Amino acid sequence: MTLEAETKAVVAQFDYTNEDVNKAVKEFIRQMGEGLEKEGTSLSQIPTYVTGVPKGTEKGLYMAVDLGGTNFRVCSINLNGDTTFNLTFSKVAIPRELMVAKSAKELFAFLAKQIELFLKEHHGDQFEKHVRRRMTVTSPEGFKDEEVFRLGFTFSFPVQQIGINKGKLIRWTKGFDIPDAVGKDVCALLQQEIDILHLPVKVAALVNDTVGTLMARSYTSPGKTGTVLGAIFGTGTNGAYVEKLANIKKPVTGEFDKSTGLMVVNTEWGSFDNQLNVLPNTKWDIELDKETPNPGIQMYEKRVSGMFLGEIVRLVIVDLLKNQEVSLFKDENSSTNDWKSTTSIAPDSGVFTQWGLDTSVMSVAAADTTPELVALRQALEEQLHIYSPSLEDAQAFKAIAAAVGRRAARLSAVAIAAIVLQSGTLTDPAYDGEEIDIGVDGSLVEHYPYFRDMIYEALGQIEGIGKEGAKRIRIGIAKDGSGVGAALIALVAADMEKRTSNADYIGELRDTAKNSPSVPADEVAAGDA
Repeated sequence: MTLEAETKAVVAQFDYTNEDVNKAVKEFIRQMGEGLEKEGTSLSQIPTYVTGVPKGTEKGLYMAVDLGGTNFRVCSINLNGDTTFNLTFSKVAIPRELMVAKSAKELFAFLAKQIELFLKEHHGDQFEKHVRRRMTVTSPEGFKDEEVFRLGFTFSFPVQQIGINKGKLIRWTKGFDIPDAVGKDVCALLQQEIDILHLPVKVAALVNDTVGTLMARSYTSPGKTGTVLGAIFGTGTNGAYVEKLANIKKPVTGEFDKSTGLMVVNTEWGSFDNQLNVLPNTKWDIELDKETPNPGIQMYEKRVSGMFLGEIVRLVIVDLLKNQEVSLFKDENSSTNDWKSTTSIAPDSGVFTQWGLDTSVMSVAAADTTPELVALRQALEEQLHIYSPSLEDAQAFKAIAAAVGRRAARLSAVAIAAIVLQSGTLTDPAYDGEEIDIGVDGSLVEHYPYFRDMIYEALGQIEGIGKEGAKRIRIGIAKDGSGVGAALIALVAADMEKRTSNADYIGELRDTAKNSPSVPADEVAAGDA
């Protein structure tokens, strides 16, 4: 079989038809409902205790910190009340020894110290005022609530959230291993160290970065109605959306503001349809899944996110290279190569290494529309060490990469469509004449050419949306969910606190810290001094 014919056969296996898309949307909605009713389902549907989204008119100075991996970021965000904000931040690497510290105190004391240094450098006047007030006021709290910086804590590790500012660490990932922190409230651990330093900071909210994306987009987007969905399509994929409280049938423990009738839900949609009821499953998908540390899990993410798309393409290329009857990256002699050379693949090429083909090469392929595909061929040489690829080789690579990317975009449309339909916004009178706003972040939607166009194309084919409905869906970039979004969740938490008259969150956090066996009593006393 010729390379062109074999390529077409491969491409056909990645076709996700309109019928497939519609079946998947129905199944996504079904699994959403299942996740709202009980635990242990494919879509976790985790209540976040965030009960509203901003409208862009909010004002104030808030803080955010982000512990997402090997770096720790501290931000202050001044919300201007007109959908704009000013952001100041600093970033520091986490010392390796603290990632595997003997006690949680060592890590969280370091984090609190970075907050102190940030306040002194960027908010010296407010910091000094708070310190003077703390030294002169004799109330048990040490200072008035309204003079405290509310802080949103983005903590990108698995936690069991039990309140807007309460969450127990389930396990460490990303190279961290501090066993005595597991099972403890990470907000309380941070607040305890903040108190020891006498900082005027309250850990007001525990933040998931996807929820932060929703909040950041809702604040900055135009229009009268809030953003319906925040989604990440990057290295990984996930979505958080605004759900009616009445639709959440499973128990939601802890305190939260019920007056809005709403709850932001973190879908954890990377695990949608682990059962493979409707997801496509080529032999390369099966092979990729077997190679991952979590086979059978995150099956939707493994077909959509940037971390996996390049690997799917790589597995296809390797299969074609093994086929002696297919002339991919092989030349009989220089006369069959339009560059008048012969193609060769270096032994150290990423093609031969798991995860060795980065999704960025797919982006180059999608962007290169020149007749000779010069940019793509250069990328194959520079990034994959495939030397002198012919035009036919580049065309085959481009077609395969495009098929994998298009399937990912159409699968992305499935999640977006399901949540738009679940929200009822297309038929809600409150949204009459308004666009339905979707906030997205991540490398695929930002940098992969035509990814959003392919999402829109699929949305137009979905029952209940159609081409007219797709025109009303506005997919806009939302940046910095872990910074701006976290600050906005801290704002929501502060508003919730006022409405519920729950005036002493810090006291609760201190009590939790006192009950923590790893915290020496004299240090708790120092925090209360």
